[in-house]
Amino acid sequence: MAHSAPIDDVQRELIDETARLGPVSGMQIAPEQGAFLTILARALGVRRAVEVGTFTGYSSLSIARGLAEGGTLLCCDVSEEWTAIARRAWDRAGVADRITLRLAPAVETLRALPSEPHLDLAFVDADKGAYRDYAEELIPRLRPGGLLLVDNVLWSGRVLDEADSGEDTKHIRAFNDWLVTDPRVECVLLPVADGLTMAVRR
Repeated sequence: MAHSAPIDDVQRELIDETARLGPVSGMQIAPEQGAFLTILARALGVRRAVEVGTFTGYSSLSIARGLAEGGTLLCCDVSEEWTAIARRAWDRAGVADRITLRLAPAVETLRALPSEPHLDLAFVDADKGAYRDYAEELIPRLRPGGLLLVDNVLWSGRVLDEADSGEDTKHIRAFNDWLVTDPRVECVLLPVADGLTMAVRR
């Protein structure tokens, strides 16, 4: 952390406001993951991005800051309460004009997107049981060389605990096993924060 990009006042305020929500604040991505998203989006020259699972907006803020000039980010969520916090952070950071928020089931929002490959980047951090559904909608819409990023794939190490039979744990294990065999993508699972899979569209 000491050798990664430091957080600024907007990010600190967002972290603090999210922490006041209580245990649910654990859904927020880690600061080093946010820095990674910004740098990755910038390095790739991302112009069209999608996020599934916005929560209070740290990841969307991070992606939006890395977008190329004229780039846009579509955020999918179902919570007006949590995304209201995100909207305030986007405004403070001056990136609100790059972000469109859709409050609806994400699969419906994704299915309404153009079917041809056009996305540069997609980030998934939502309900674990639907990870494959989201990936199935996103992968065909990624351009060749486009990236699918999936969070929480280590699940605090529980994916390796054979005694853990929790539903989310089982869903993530199944997703990890499926994605790595999908011929449409090439994957690497990185030990960033709670585990981040990067899958590039062939």
